[in-house]
Amino acid sequence: MACKAIQDVESNHIPKTNEAYIQVLSPKEEKDFIVRKITLKNGGMMPNHINKIAHQQVALKGEAKVVIGNETFHAKAGDYLYIPAGAPHYYEACYESDYEFLCMITTEPDELTFL
Repeated sequence: MACKAIQDVESNHIPKTNEAYIQVLSPKEEKDFIVRKITLKNGGMMPNHINKIAHQQVALKGEAKVVIGNETFHAKAGDYLYIPAGAPHYYEACYESDYEFLCMITTEPDELTFL
């Protein structure tokens, strides 16, 4: 078991993005799922991509344009999103604030493909 402050978890820039950072909040020991905290700085973005596995996300802070497939969402703190496996999606922090969200995935191997 663990109890740790999120600010003490290493934050890393996500390759091929603009001002997007990831913190992996799950312990390194055996686990059934992985929780990641993503931060998009104001004006930051993650380009259109697909993942082999589904994602469940919960917005913690700020606002962002999130496009999933052909649908555009104005996601904000308190919202949750579901991204099906194989669905193209991207994020843009274009509402004058940083956007932070938790992203939960299974431990199944994932493949990320930028479009």
